[in-house]
Amino acid sequence: MTPMKKTEYRSIGETLYSGELENGLKIFVIPKKGFNSFYAVFGTHYGGSMRRFEINGETIDTPAGVAHFLEHKMFDMPDGSNALNSLSESGADANAFTSTDMTCYHFSCTERFEENLRKLLTFVSTPYYTEETVQKEQGIIGQEIQMGDDSPGRQIYYDLLSLLYEHHPIRDAVVGTKESIAEITAKTLYDCHSVFYAPSNMVLCVEGDVEPERIAAIAEEILPKDKKSIPHADFGESEALVPAEKRKEREMPVAMPEFLIGGKLKSEAVGMAPKDSATLIRERLIAGMALRLLAGASSSFFTRLYADGTLTRDFDYEADFTAGTGTTIIGGQSPDPERVMTELLAEAKLIAEKGFDKAYFSRIRKAMIGGRLRGLEDFDGICVSLIGDWFDGYCTFDTLDILPDIRKEECEAWIAENITEEKLAMAVIRPVREA
Repeated sequence: MTPMKKTEYRSIGETLYSGELENGLKIFVIPKKGFNSFYAVFGTHYGGSMRRFEINGETIDTPAGVAHFLEHKMFDMPDGSNALNSLSESGADANAFTSTDMTCYHFSCTERFEENLRKLLTFVSTPYYTEETVQKEQGIIGQEIQMGDDSPGRQIYYDLLSLLYEHHPIRDAVVGTKESIAEITAKTLYDCHSVFYAPSNMVLCVEGDVEPERIAAIAEEILPKDKKSIPHADFGESEALVPAEKRKEREMPVAMPEFLIGGKLKSEAVGMAPKDSATLIRERLIAGMALRLLAGASSSFFTRLYADGTLTRDFDYEADFTAGTGTTIIGGQSPDPERVMTELLAEAKLIAEKGFDKAYFSRIRKAMIGGRLRGLEDFDGICVSLIGDWFDGYCTFDTLDILPDIRKEECEAWIAENITEEKLAMAVIRPVREA
């Protein structure tokens, strides 16, 4: 039986069991004695940006959209059944998603948990594709791509990424294009499943009233026994920290102009030395806290522009670290996107010169700690975060030990370095003008 290591996080009242099977599968279990609900996520370190990879010394190129295509087809079983329907019949609420750097299959239930877990592990590890079903799926995903092309939110997001990144595959849609998915064959799917869906490249995370050793035993019983090499994704040459281009506009049927402002951040990108987990966590926490201090709902920047109608309640911001990149994204709706950019740069310059008010900084830091503590009640959020953060090189629960130590000066320095005119680009979608 695979031994499971117990780690207690006394400051947050959580206990995490972790272990690794002989086939390389990483397992996380968060026991919740007396709870009636269960949640399980089975994730692979394979997403839309991982189109070129090296395995056993061989470099392989694949079309855009394969990871997402695989996610769609994994529910088809060799006997003609559909795993999603099967899970629903046994009381599970199941689904899946593909991001830039991972694909996750998940379910929640209140009964028949072990039966549902077996089904999850079985269908994700059982590839079955035919040329006929691949062709049918190309039509279905083609419609999804068309819907995305008609979505202002999706269009402006990829407009911004295409401004920031010159060649990194993050600039291309995870779902691919109609042209790229037309290149996908059953062999493409089998090859990528064989490489990326090996247990050594995957993580299983479970939360509920379960025994950790029992979870490991079920995974050991169902999954392949061999331990394969972990593929290395190739994102190309390192990108400069300044945008490839500065501005892009398009017209779409929107009621008010929409905008995204963004910039590239230093990260564990290809070509940079690997960092320890504490450093990675700290970088991400500083970025998130700095943006909240600069542009959060209680910031002087937002309250001033919201009061005069320049910003609306849909304004948002994030620091996104994925697929070897770090990206600042700030945006929403505004009748005057150019003024938003001007005011943002002015606010960043003022902060760089005078710093944040100490009481304001302390309040925001406490709010972020409180938000993360509340997030511990969210089974699905915690499990997905544990998997994604493990792929990035650290444990989610460790963030709550580091967050209280973030200093005001670190956030001020982050803004001075990253929120500058030379490092930011802006994408805008304006309402269609009448002829």
